[in-house]
Amino acid sequence: MAVTLKTAEELEKMRVAGRLAAEVLEMIEPYVVAGVSTGELDNIFHNYMVNEQHTIPAPLNYRGFPKSICTSVNQVVCHGIPSTKKVLKNGDILNIDITVIKDGYFGDTSKMFCIGDVPEHAVRLIKVTQECLYKAINIVRPGIRLGDIGHIIQQHAEANYYSVVRDYCGHGIGTEFHQDPQVLHFGKPDTGMTLQQGMTFTIEPMLNAGKHQTKLKKDGWTVETRDGRLSAQWEHTLAVTADGVEVLTARTDEQW
Repeated sequence: MAVTLKTAEELEKMRVAGRLAAEVLEMIEPYVVAGVSTGELDNIFHNYMVNEQHTIPAPLNYRGFPKSICTSVNQVVCHGIPSTKKVLKNGDILNIDITVIKDGYFGDTSKMFCIGDVPEHAVRLIKVTQECLYKAINIVRPGIRLGDIGHIIQQHAEANYYSVVRDYCGHGIGTEFHQDPQVLHFGKPDTGMTLQQGMTFTIEPMLNAGKHQTKLKKDGWTVETRDGRLSAQWEHTLAVTADGVEVLTARTDEQW
């Protein structure tokens, strides 16, 4: 597994891309309401990235993906395709996954949104999923191993009676959208690759209210829970520092 360790100059470019990615998710907040379609949200994102930020929306045309963002509603685990036909309604939960490219470097992040009055069980799933991400981020430093990250996520998820999606994972990132290493969200402690200063990757746990199995829809992208129950996901791009971690896609509502 060939992992690219980033130089100080490269990390600075990744900070810029990460900051812009976080900014996009903050910008969209007032638009994510009942009655808006995911296709409309995609248009808002695309115009903001291209015309305001002068960034490139990485998903667009990536391996044939037709839109600029991924919008995953309710039982959709990931890679949902925005559509004017998919109108958000009261009680929905939505993951928006965005990736920007700035000066050749990628910033990748996602966030959950609640549409109107969301049932308590859905709010709890979203909260625990975010806690899984934060718990994993808090242990990142040189010398720990990838299995430690997977283990702490799996442990917290299963302690709260949720399952961890196994078919999709975090990934290295830099001048490419997806690089080594693969970052699994389940695993055993003290196994897998050892983290080193200069590594950059995403952690993006997907938790299901029911069983972990997923199914791919006929469009070739949209992934749903096989049992039709809810799924939630949060994601950040991280850099391993000399003594810990830097969250490159941190939003202003977060404390790191």
